[in-house]
Amino acid sequence: QAGRLLHERARAILADVDRARQDVRALGQRDRDHLALGVPPSIVLMLGSDLMTSARADMPNVSTSLVEERTPVLLEALGRGQVNVAYLYNIEDGPGLDRRAVLEEDLLLVTAPGKAPASLSVSLAEALQFDLVIAGARGVIRRIVEQEARRLSLSLRLAFEVHSVTSMRAMIVRGEAASIMPFSLAAPELRSGQLVARRIDRPTLTRTLYVVRPQEREAFASQPEIDAFLDRVVDRLCAGMQP
Repeated sequence: QAGRLLHERARAILADVDRARQDVRALGQRDRDHLALGVPPSIVLMLGSDLMTSARADMPNVSTSLVEERTPVLLEALGRGQVNVAYLYNIEDGPGLDRRAVLEEDLLLVTAPGKAPASLSVSLAEALQFDLVIAGARGVIRRIVEQEARRLSLSLRLAFEVHSVTSMRAMIVRGEAASIMPFSLAAPELRSGQLVARRIDRPTLTRTLYVVRPQEREAFASQPEIDAFLDRVVDRLCAGMQP
């Protein structure tokens, strides 16, 4: 817990340093907006370096810096003014925030091929019978699964707590564990057949992606271009989630 706290604070400090560097650089580029964009790791996994190259192509009058972090950390960074706009999962409506839902993803039971249930869909109770690897307690998916399990009086058997999506996928491929995650977090392995997924439909579990900004914010000179870019990112995500 202490290590996680130190990691989050250190990332926040580094984000402040990066923001200061961008602000100083912007003094010589007063005709350009600077967009500090908060993005969860799952979006970076899906879009990779295309995210930054697209930003440069789509918004030539905007300098962009990317802050990659999990939703709770990005929410704090948004409140401190370290990011201007962020893509956040399952954010409650609250004072000072302007949020817009842009995408909903089903959560799936993901296993190695030899570990998959015979049926194409499973209940949450059946999914929880597997040895699961899920991210830490502050993670959105972990919170969704725990809340639904608690509501249905089900036990969550968490075999591993791993924060790296790459490590999680490697463990599942080796058959060491299963996981509950959206298609986007394991798209390459699911398409190649290294992993298989089963829909959880009793009940259906989903996570919702929002574009979030502070309600009181300074308008960008290139606001239409920035809004169009944010929408195109969502379009690319939707395209990348097709099996």
